[in-house]
Amino acid sequence: MEPEPPLKMSTSKYPLHGSCLCGAVRVRLTAAPLLTIACHCRSCQKFSASAYSLTIMFPVEAFSCSGALDQGGLGLEGKNHFFCQSCKNFIYSRLDAAPQRVNLRTSILDEASSFVPFVEVMTDSKMAWATVPAKHSFETVPESADILQAIMNEYQGGAVWSAQ
Repeated sequence: MEPEPPLKMSTSKYPLHGSCLCGAVRVRLTAAPLLTIACHCRSCQKFSASAYSLTIMFPVEAFSCSGALDQGGLGLEGKNHFFCQSCKNFIYSRLDAAPQRVNLRTSILDEASSFVPFVEVMTDSKMAWATVPAKHSFETVPESADILQAIMNEYQGGAVWSAQ
């Protein structure tokens, strides 16, 4: 069965809110996402205890977070992962190579089911049975910043927001 066609995201939905499992960490987002991603890498599989992780990329200036956080996932060069200090729920990541963006775990948002993955990455590590309805797929990651920017432009031109 084909997924329903994506709808243009409404800015009337802002701000978006979310929280960790225990509610001690709260997030607030004031702008539309840059991109939605499903990552199949082994690190994301282990962090999420699933076949892939779901991420929504936001401009850093649109993101605010309150509550006590621990930094984890150390040893992953250039990747900084943040978790609720109380329940240890994975909240977001920051990449040294992209300080202008925040990669929020989709499940943190109150309306998480509204965000369909537009891109899947690291499919060379994908579990054979795992499928996502992403429009674009990469064995690793987009080969260049120009390709990533073109995909973000395409997403933002018709951002995926479910009909729910």
